[in-house]
Amino acid sequence: ASSTRAPMNGRFDMSWRLLDRASSWDDGPVSQSVDQARTPLPAALAAEIQSCGFFPELVSDVAETSLAGEEILDHLLHLEAVFDNDEVHRHLTVILRTATRMLIGHTDERTEGGQLQAVTSSESIPLSEVSSVVLTRVVQHPDKFGKDPSAATVETWLQMTWGAVSRIELEPATCGDPMCTADHGYTGTFSGDDIVIRMSPAADGPDQVERMMGFATRMQVATGAAR
Repeated sequence: ASSTRAPMNGRFDMSWRLLDRASSWDDGPVSQSVDQARTPLPAALAAEIQSCGFFPELVSDVAETSLAGEEILDHLLHLEAVFDNDEVHRHLTVILRTATRMLIGHTDERTEGGQLQAVTSSESIPLSEVSSVVLTRVVQHPDKFGKDPSAATVETWLQMTWGAVSRIELEPATCGDPMCTADHGYTGTFSGDDIVIRMSPAADGPDQVERMMGFATRMQVATGAAR
């Protein structure tokens, strides 16, 4: 299973660069106390975070801080392995829905100077700003769907997009002739912020896939009502 999230589109890379720069600072550890409203996580969500076994206290703290007193109406977790050259790192995505916002938290692990570190980020998006919620399913033996257990979902994608255009991706334009050396200018796409999560029964389990499908459907309803 895999996920692609907006922080990878420059902002996440920037956080790594800033963290690399910060590693040379010698100002000592920063206090983690935050004087603001805290909302204890629902028992089911807290148990799910704990079961991931990936810095559960830190992940819970990030979620509680980002809520700022709001109540959680829905949630989705996704733990995956991220391959970086010859290293493998874990990455946990936590998506929370309140009455007014979608909160996305990311937690990554890394090693710096022989010491294990975690990089966390949280993003708050008003539900009214979510422009698209797309659920894609890959079904094998579709001709037998609903009749035979072999006709099942083998892969599911959730993509959510929000905000206005935030990045432009350009590449040289071509005419289709591999021997042509003329300058055809550039072609590109305008893209907004988005997050894409992929799950499959084989990698994540059928229950988790069903959970994501239900979350996506409820998010489609919630964002439609918020506009």
